[in-house]
This record gives sequence, C-alpha cells and structure tokens, in this order.
Amino acid sequence: GLREIPNMKQPTDEEFEKAGERGAISTREIDPNSKTPTLDEFSLDMTKKALRGEYDPVIGRDKEISQVCEILCCRKKNNAILLGDPGAGKTAVVELLHNQNLTLTTVESCTGGALSARIINVPGASEVLKQGFVTYSNRAKKKYIMVKKSTLKEHGAVSEKCAKEMAKGGCFITNSDAALSVTGLAGPDGGTEATPVGTVFIGCCLKGKTTVKEFHFNGSRNKVRDQAVTYALILLRECILENYENR
Repeated sequence: GLREIPNMKQPTDEEFEKAGERGAISTREIDPNSKTPTLDEFSLDMTKKALRGEYDPVIGRDKEISQVCEILCCRKKNNAILLGDPGAGKTAVVELLHNQNLTLTTVESCTGGALSARIINVPGASEVLKQGFVTYSNRAKKKYIMVKKSTLKEHGAVSEKCAKEMAKGGCFITNSDAALSVTGLAGPDGGTEATPVGTVFIGCCLKGKTTVKEFHFNGSRNKVRDQAVTYALILLRECILENYENR
C-alpha cells in the first residue's frame, strides 16, 4: 500500500494549492460508497487521462511539486485524494512486462537512447529489455529496422508511418513481444509549418498490433526529449493494460 516516507516534510496548504493549479497533481472526488479500484484499474485510468492531456506525468522538476509527489501517500483534503509517484512510469512498465512475461525492444531517433536508459535505471530491467536501437539517421532506419525508403521519401522520418514501421521492425528483427519507437523534432531548428519543433510520433507494437500517437511538446530540446520518453512509457503501459488487464 501507499505509505508516508519518514522525515518527509508534509506540504503546506499553500504548496498543495499551488501544485494543483500548476497541473502537477491529480484529484478526484471520494465516494464513501464506491468500490476501491484495483491497481490495474487505477493505472489504466491514469494513463488514459495522461494521453488525453488531463494529467501531466512529467513531475518532480520543481521543489514544491517534488515535495507533494514524493510523499507517495494519499492525503485527504476537501474530499479529494492526492496521488503522485515520480518513478511510477518506468517502474510500472518494467513490472508489467515482467508479470506478463513480455520482452521489449526500443527504437529511438530524437531521444537518442534516453528511453532505454530510463528503463535500465530500474532493477530487473535486464529480464525484459531485449535490445535498444538508436537509429538517428534515415540510413540507419532503413538498414537496421527495415523502414521503407518510400516511407522516408514520401512521409519523412517524423511521421506516423515511420514511427509505425520503426516499432514493427523492432519487434520483427529482435523477436520481441513489444517495441517502442520514438521519432520527432526536438529542436531548436528544423521545424516547418506542417511539422513544428516539438512534434513527436511514438509507436508501440505489442503482439502484432501497432499503435501510434502524435504529440506536440513545448520547451527546450532536452525537455522535448524528456517528455517524449515519459509519454512513450505511458503509451506502453496503456497498451499492456488494455491487452492483458482481463487475463
């Protein structure tokens, strides 16, 4: 269960309200007669909210926000529940992969290996992470993960079709159960009116089914890349829960 970290400073009411206004936390009304959701039900609900833009998982950057999120416990305030865990994304993904006996391959372009590095930070990742590709150039995409020349010529590397072929190629070449692909424009240069800086396509191929999401991130080059990594983990977690939650 959720517990309070010893010696962790409890946020003041002012800090609590500031964090909520900045979108760092998620609240929901508590119905005393409602059934407590299972961990999988809660995880699926939160990932769907994140993909709809109703919840921002990129947390812990600000000191005030960190204090709120790192408590890792539920705090009642005005019939609301505060929920937060800065490491939930990567930890949950590794645990889900392990619990379902799934292997993963990452295929990265604009994130340059940051996605696989984030996963490797978690103990036990070696049991689920099969291989990581950094296919930064178009030539590498064609040579190592079978992205079609026609796709790159007609749609470009930053496109839904390229992300889809990257994810499918990653699964096929390594015989993995799942593959995550990330391709985009982190900036600060290279953007166009049709594809502005911050555009990122993230693909997830799981057991032959491929899902691609388009995102538009703001901020510096590093912030765009960091957000891309986080949302890739969210997408993978959502795909796993949707396919395996009832098994």
